[in-house]
Amino acid sequence: MSKVQFEHLFSPIQVGPILVPNRICETTNTINSSQLPGLIDENFIAHHAAKARGGTGWIGSETWLLHFPFPAEAPDEIGLAVGFAGHQSAYQNPAFQEGMKTFIDEVHAAGAVAIVQLTHLSAVWSPSAIPVIGAQDYTPHELGDEQIEAILDIYGDAAAVAKQVGADAVEMHCAHETLGYSFLSPVTNRRTDKWGGGPQQRIRFVVEALKRIRAAVGDGLALGIRMSGKEFRRGGFDNLESREMVYYIGETGLLNFVDIDVGHCWGAPSYVPSSYYAHGEFKEIGRAARADLDPSIKVLFAGRVNDPVLAEEILAEGCCDLIGMVRAGIADPEFANKAREGRLGEIRRCISCTRCIDEASEPKTIPYRPTCSINPVIGHEIRYAQQFRKAEKSKHVVVVGGGIAGCEAARIAAERGHRVTLLEQDKRLGGQLILAAKAPGRDDFEDQIYFEENEMDRLGVEVRLKTPADIETIKSLAPEAVVIATGSVPRVPIDVVGLDLPHVVQGWDVMRGTVETGQRVAVVSQEDYYETPTIAEYLAHKGKQVEVFHKSTHLGYEIARYSVSMVLAHMENVGVQVTPNLILTEIRPDALEFVSSFGRHTYRKEGFDSVVLVYGSVPRHDLYDRLKAEGEIPVYVAGAAWLPRFMAEATQHGASVGLVI
Repeated sequence: MSKVQFEHLFSPIQVGPILVPNRICETTNTINSSQLPGLIDENFIAHHAAKARGGTGWIGSETWLLHFPFPAEAPDEIGLAVGFAGHQSAYQNPAFQEGMKTFIDEVHAAGAVAIVQLTHLSAVWSPSAIPVIGAQDYTPHELGDEQIEAILDIYGDAAAVAKQVGADAVEMHCAHETLGYSFLSPVTNRRTDKWGGGPQQRIRFVVEALKRIRAAVGDGLALGIRMSGKEFRRGGFDNLESREMVYYIGETGLLNFVDIDVGHCWGAPSYVPSSYYAHGEFKEIGRAARADLDPSIKVLFAGRVNDPVLAEEILAEGCCDLIGMVRAGIADPEFANKAREGRLGEIRRCISCTRCIDEASEPKTIPYRPTCSINPVIGHEIRYAQQFRKAEKSKHVVVVGGGIAGCEAARIAAERGHRVTLLEQDKRLGGQLILAAKAPGRDDFEDQIYFEENEMDRLGVEVRLKTPADIETIKSLAPEAVVIATGSVPRVPIDVVGLDLPHVVQGWDVMRGTVETGQRVAVVSQEDYYETPTIAEYLAHKGKQVEVFHKSTHLGYEIARYSVSMVLAHMENVGVQVTPNLILTEIRPDALEFVSSFGRHTYRKEGFDSVVLVYGSVPRHDLYDRLKAEGEIPVYVAGAAWLPRFMAEATQHGASVGLVI
């Protein structure tokens, strides 16, 4: 049992008229958990209420996107560029209201408080005809006074519904790409009328909206705002100006809390800080707000806090009164209870890969199913509630491969009562996570290895390290079921000449430390996610001169909006050069030959001491094929041994196998 004392984290706190049972907050995050767009369904309730049952005291769930007073003939617009700009809001639908009431009742039954966030999220209308998001050129329509007044009334209408369905607090979203932010930012608010000007004038829209909200909810609900403590955008407000605006808003007497993060929606840093940031890196911005505001206005700080011990330290230092831990609760909805009970070794710590929020912001399908790279239950809460059962008969299950797919298959099978033996050829569990954790800014990935090691021990899984597996080894264990999770191996291109030259190596071998490179390194990339920038930065930190030749229009093409800017910023910071749109055709001792990705133009690049190939990987499933062909033992394949994809797919696949044995 842990001896850590959480004097602050688990103490209740009064926020205006409400008593919050502890300081742990699920700040509002649109992870798109409902499978019925525009409604609160059982999936939404299962996802967010799990955090309340798991000990999180403040449940913000997902934002209420508010409508605009569009001309009747104007079409609804929904998309990444424009956000949401429609004639109607979900909150106006009686079915939505009924679902929200059911959800809030569950939150209250778990002992937590429910917060409703109100958001005008749109690049269609703005205080000035300036693009809301710097990375796109969608120029909004400038709001007139009549339209502003109508929008302010919408805040009041939505707040009245929030009160009706039983919410404990209302939060006005004034950060990132919201309309509130657009009025506060000197980048997007260039008005010369009463809605614009200096910091004290630019708060007018927010203050007027807060007045409408307070009039609608009375004194029985807490009222707050979410704001950025620093924009990190060219021409945007810095922390001093943010502090000035928050102070003036606080002086109105309308606020009970301020929810502060850092950054904006598209840039470096983003307000969803990935593992490239230090833990709680911007906590001093919370401390500044705490110093500026009356003690009756509580400060909530959110910014890469994934560990209860760190959260306790930040609270004890006086940086805030409440602490945002959204992704900590996605990775492990039970983390708060585990911390309170001293079971710190059982916590599955968020590795800050940001896929959960990243992907939800750019869903490729609607409805979208939430995803966590390390927790297979996320997005599948209903399925696990229905299907997770103790095995009818305990079997001896042999799992071959100790990467994340193999570990999750072993973990779930053991939880269901099977006797599990796990064979791993390396000296440690982890598979590709071991390589990823070596990269700058990715050391948190090792936390998942610790979790799996702890779980294997807790559940009594017999782990045999440094044990290569073959058919005979597997059969000698007399298994009643076998899981093949042998992962993948680097792909070797078949259409490139000169691969046998001594200065050509694989990126994985570079990360393993089994090969050395020369001083000037060409990284040739045929993958669009994190593998290429990870290897390039690893080499750059070793003092190498690195140039990436990439097949796509930019590096990290599949990395989503909240993270890609920081990845590219890291490339700039360490001096990695990136040449896009090239495909390697031939390697010579003194040169590389490329062809354009889009045409027939050829290019010759010279002067490299080493060539590092990053071409993705191919599955290693020969053991599965042989056992399957023999048909003597039930055999399953999991993770990259089936199909190399991303971490979440391997986690989910392995757990699914463990669920059905």
